[in-house]
Amino acid sequence: MPLSANHKSSKTMRSLVDNIGRVIVGKTSVIRNLVLALATGRHVLVEDVPGVGKTTLIKALARSTDLQFRRIQFTPDLLPADITGTSVLDTDSSEFRFREGPVFHNVILADEINRASPKTQSSLLECMQEGQVTVDGVSYPLPEPFLVMATQNPIEYEGTFPLPEAQLDRFALSLQMGYPTASQEEEMLRVRRGADPLDQLTPAAERKEVLQLRSSVEQVHVSDAVLEYVVKITQATRNQDNIYLGASPRASLTLLKLSQALALYQGDDYLLPDHVKEMAPDVLRHRLILTPEARWEEHSPDEIIGSILNRLQVPGAQLS
Repeated sequence: MPLSANHKSSKTMRSLVDNIGRVIVGKTSVIRNLVLALATGRHVLVEDVPGVGKTTLIKALARSTDLQFRRIQFTPDLLPADITGTSVLDTDSSEFRFREGPVFHNVILADEINRASPKTQSSLLECMQEGQVTVDGVSYPLPEPFLVMATQNPIEYEGTFPLPEAQLDRFALSLQMGYPTASQEEEMLRVRRGADPLDQLTPAAERKEVLQLRSSVEQVHVSDAVLEYVVKITQATRNQDNIYLGASPRASLTLLKLSQALALYQGDDYLLPDHVKEMAPDVLRHRLILTPEARWEEHSPDEIIGSILNRLQVPGAQLS
């Protein structure tokens, strides 16, 4: 692939981040990481309190790319067929025909995913991993690109069903919006004192440009030294006394791909250890299960990941 193609993809990613930033004030790193997930065909879990802009964030991404968006409100009475679709009887032909569910869109918001039963939650597993839905033994491909952003409220746990480790591992990133600073909140009010900026948002990238991003990410050069560094990080999480369950091989691949996407976003043609170190917390935090002793001592996954990154030797100059 010509070098200019990668530079064009880098420009596309930056345009998307800037465009979404017209609606979401002061959260550039969160917006950027969401765009990185889109560029790599992976999915995002956002855990934060209500009212910080989670729904607006994913809507802004969909409008910035002119992709089909669908919000699915997860509730205890939601069934798998309500998400994936079901076979219905066509009275004219007396045959069953598949009726697509809301998951057959490009950008999906799985709102408050932990409020649905585990059976309903699991209906997303095949969608997120294989990009398809299987009903009555027939597989139906989902549209490309395909992105799921699921949200959870970390405060209210009554009546919820925690996501199992197998499903958490399907999410590439765990993000937190956080409250804005005083100046950011003032800017948000200025932006919104007139018409809603989301209604004024126009696409910053076409669908074909979004699809091109994945090919461009794969063209970012990865040296053996940095590849080994990625493996050392995930291996270290499996050999910590305060971690009961460490990162999976899927986490290693995810960390590699998202680090390549970050390099592309920053205009670099090869992967650096700094790219890996920057992405590691968001990729790994939701995958680690701490021991009861670590939780009792109030250690956090971010703290443990930070100690691992500080302890491991960073690869030297042989990066190409």
